[in-house]
Amino acid sequence: MPEKLYEGKAKILYTTDEPEVLLSVFKDDATAFNAKKRGQIVGKGEVNCTITAALLQYLETHNIPTHYLSTVDPTSMRVRSVTIIPLEVVVRNVVAGSLARETGLPVGQPIPEPLVEFYYKNDDLGDPLLTGDRLRLLELATPEQVTALQQYALSINQHLMTFFDRCDIVLVDFKLEFGVDAHGHIRLADEISPDTCRLWDKAEPDPQKRILDKDRFRHDLGQVEGAYQTMRSRVLQAVTSLSEA
Repeated sequence: MPEKLYEGKAKILYTTDEPEVLLSVFKDDATAFNAKKRGQIVGKGEVNCTITAALLQYLETHNIPTHYLSTVDPTSMRVRSVTIIPLEVVVRNVVAGSLARETGLPVGQPIPEPLVEFYYKNDDLGDPLLTGDRLRLLELATPEQVTALQQYALSINQHLMTFFDRCDIVLVDFKLEFGVDAHGHIRLADEISPDTCRLWDKAEPDPQKRILDKDRFRHDLGQVEGAYQTMRSRVLQAVTSLSEA
């Protein structure tokens, strides 16, 4: 009988009858600002599960190892069990969010080379940005793992930018999480979705209307469900076009 192993802000993990396989169930619950803001986005679980499955499978074809195994139903998937490395790896292509607030750079300014940042995955501490020295001090990952995470992040960014270009979407920035499987291999884990990415419609000049991600929920911009459904539709269209190419 499956048992609940863990419940986070956006997903629930259950055991399965296979020791190294878990069931990941995506929820409609939405949080922002370290869970200080809470709500629901109708259909979010299905949208994020669909998009995550599509993107993880796409990355697997480009030699990025992930925890994804198969989709079970619209809101759940089978994944390899991994021990999560307690680092959030953020890749930035365009200035937005905390980068704009903390540097004074204008929102929307392109970044000449992708910026990779490491944050301590710790809600109690507010997920702080870590310097290289702090990474070494905290020993959250080995130096070899940190190098591998940075290399994976840059490679994933390149492939995702190509994919989202097919969707007429600007990949502004995104958060990744990685884990170590039972055999000691690093795998991309968690999800890639409008919850974890900033995604802007290329054809929309209005700074607010172009937003197709969780920033619509964060900043009370309205039409949140519509933005998520738009992203689901565009991702599936891109998947279809790739399969027919």
